[in-house]
Amino acid sequence: MNDDDAARHLPDPSKRTPVTTYRLQLGESLTFDDVRAQLPYLRRLGVTDLYLSPVLAASPGSTHGYDVVDHTHISAVMGGREGLEKLAREAHAAGMGVVVDIVPNHMSVPTPVWHNPPLWSVLRDGADSPYAAWFDAPRGEKLLMPVLGQRIGQALTDGEFTVERMVIPTEPERGEQWVLRYYDHVFPLAAGTHALPLPELLGRQHYRLAYWRVGDEELNYRRFFDIATLAAVRVEDPEVFAGSHALILELVDAGAIDALRVDHPDGLADPEGYLDRLAQATGGAWVAAEKILAPDELLPYSWRAAGTTGYDAAWRIDQLQVDPAGARTLGALMRELTGNVPIDYARVSGDAKREIIAGSLASEVNRLVDLLHAITSRDLYLSDHTFRDLRACVVELLVAADRYRAYVLPGRQADAEQAAVLRDTAARARAHLTPDQFPTLDLVVALLLGEQVGSGEPSDSPERAEIITRFQQVCGAVTAKGVEDTTFYRWTHLTSLTEVGGDPAGFALPADEAHAWAGRVQRSWPATMVTSTTHDTKRSEDVRARIDVLASYAAEWAEVVHRLRDLTAGIRPADLDGATENLLWQTLWGTWAPDSGDPITGERLGAYLIKAAREQKSWTTWTAPDTEREGQLAYYATALLARADVAEELNDFAALTSRAVRDTILANKAMTLTWLGVADVYQGSEVTRTSLVDPDNRRPVDYDSDGGLRAALDRVEQAEPHAELTLDEAKLRLTSRLCRLRAERPETFVGERSGYMPLPTTTACAFAYARLLDDQADVVVVVRRLGRRLERLGGWGGHTIVLPQGEWTDVLTGAPVSGGTRLLADVVGGESVVVLARPHREQP
Repeated sequence: MNDDDAARHLPDPSKRTPVTTYRLQLGESLTFDDVRAQLPYLRRLGVTDLYLSPVLAASPGSTHGYDVVDHTHISAVMGGREGLEKLAREAHAAGMGVVVDIVPNHMSVPTPVWHNPPLWSVLRDGADSPYAAWFDAPRGEKLLMPVLGQRIGQALTDGEFTVERMVIPTEPERGEQWVLRYYDHVFPLAAGTHALPLPELLGRQHYRLAYWRVGDEELNYRRFFDIATLAAVRVEDPEVFAGSHALILELVDAGAIDALRVDHPDGLADPEGYLDRLAQATGGAWVAAEKILAPDELLPYSWRAAGTTGYDAAWRIDQLQVDPAGARTLGALMRELTGNVPIDYARVSGDAKREIIAGSLASEVNRLVDLLHAITSRDLYLSDHTFRDLRACVVELLVAADRYRAYVLPGRQADAEQAAVLRDTAARARAHLTPDQFPTLDLVVALLLGEQVGSGEPSDSPERAEIITRFQQVCGAVTAKGVEDTTFYRWTHLTSLTEVGGDPAGFALPADEAHAWAGRVQRSWPATMVTSTTHDTKRSEDVRARIDVLASYAAEWAEVVHRLRDLTAGIRPADLDGATENLLWQTLWGTWAPDSGDPITGERLGAYLIKAAREQKSWTTWTAPDTEREGQLAYYATALLARADVAEELNDFAALTSRAVRDTILANKAMTLTWLGVADVYQGSEVTRTSLVDPDNRRPVDYDSDGGLRAALDRVEQAEPHAELTLDEAKLRLTSRLCRLRAERPETFVGERSGYMPLPTTTACAFAYARLLDDQADVVVVVRRLGRRLERLGGWGGHTIVLPQGEWTDVLTGAPVSGGTRLLADVVGGESVVVLARPHREQP
């Protein structure tokens, strides 16, 4: 990386760089005032920056804030602009910054629609609306609103529509307006159409109402993945960018907001251009991009962002703790439960993508193929490429894609690296096409790369430009829905690996690969983010850690599952799906923490399993739920938690693995807080949590009760250095000590003066590295991994580590440690984690 690249990835020197963020899920149950009340606790914990979920006005009842309806107002339920500014002032007075999550890709299609003023305006006024260019839909076409519970003809026959007058709450200045009502839905009427007969009235609007099932096949506005209630906006249009970002940028300019996290940049037409514009508009603020990267992929160097939001680090931290020796046994158990059918991850993933392409994303794929066919049909040189062959090639390219998307801009020569991504994808796709379709595949790839084809139609013509952009956007959506939201629920080999951005096909990660990756990221993205739990993770860091341990105890775990199946055969549903059952057992174990402050409940476990089964889309789905089988599944899960014999089996397994679980949870937390860049602590994750996928991971956190986090931090601070601590206490102590260390030495962890250096050990059971300041080791981290192997070897024995020369202080105990080649038994001993710091640092 050259100096220009380095400057592009760091905020302007006048802007704040976060050091340790604390992610807060705002809403009605956690307002700006509620966060203000926790500032003293967060300050004591060592947090340097608040990291707020989206703060703009969202759909009524929103629990996450990503369904924005109004870019001109801060959420009233959170406390409005006044509440946000008051929180920012008090946070700044406490020395803490404010990072805010923003959502540039889409807006909500709420019920009623008038909650979204721009969309209401477009539906009422069509091309005359000042927001006519906002939504990513073909110009001149009516927006499809697939909200009807039955086909429109039957809805008309049944008298389900009414016309009435009402004052729209979001624009009271217009007085009463004529509207069309369909149950809870309210739609505007075009001027002068209110008195028409209903069939004619419906045909004269700027939108088309339709049966909800029509949406998958005919929807003409781009969605956030396949969610019809989230409509994409054209933020690449300067006017749309200005209108949708004005309030956030005003708050950045005023100093209330210090930094930003950008949601789903891969949905944008031009992520690089967007980030450039955002950097210019914010004066170079720190920006993290929620980019999901393939295992061998880094962020494009040209992006003006500090880095990712940390999923690329999170799965590597987990896979470092996975013993490769467990792969075969866990695979055999998966095959046994799923019917002894040979299972191949690539085939499972490919099948899932094909289902998504043919189902919920069919309208997006259809639009893309229609555009390709339109271009080839009017060019004599290309007219023999049939619609069927074009579609087959598009489908196979989407299935073969091994990452979210490539980045090609209409009218520009494709970057060599991005062109290689598409050509490699085409090489894999070719295996599923006939030789006669190969020329069509070559044509499609040439069109996607903006190359000259046929008689030479300009590569930046509107249709060709849309093909280039839309393919990349559709590719990301197919990958997200086909892999992360389908395959990752079907592939149950080791479910801790099926995490956002994860690589379950890789199973375990060798230490050398982890060091090499960290070194590359450190050199290129020294202010990137590392996280372990987010609002989108399918399992909390602690649930994943417990499941990671199964790879070290695979044979014992298989025996536990067999005994549990025998014990509960009388209540197990006869038609329980095998993949769902394997997911159930691993989830039951991952959440088995009866002595923690966050035990799993039958209601939570059952709700999760139903959601997971619907995401599997094998025997029940969101659109066609098998409620009887779902009920049996939830009953079985609840019954398991209530049985003493089940508890005895799991408690025995917990006793066997307790050391490994403790080591893994603490080691993973230590790495999250020290490995690279900006460290993020998700709300409540300073102690163990049994959280599963949303909405479970958005449950309120207890800060203030006698058993809450404030009181727990008091107890930990008062404990002696070598006091025996519960796992929750040990995790809280580790988190607070490392957060404070980061606050004391920010430049060691974040920014251009920081660095990373692997430390040699003579055993794979220790993973060690130094954080550098100005190329000199300033903090050393050693974590225990693969503890079962270490136990079988009888401990550290004569294995050594090479510490940087000099004197060190143990951050957790205060003990002095000398550098040089040392026995791991002397440096680490029985600890899960050791963090050493230079007692005195030279000042710059």
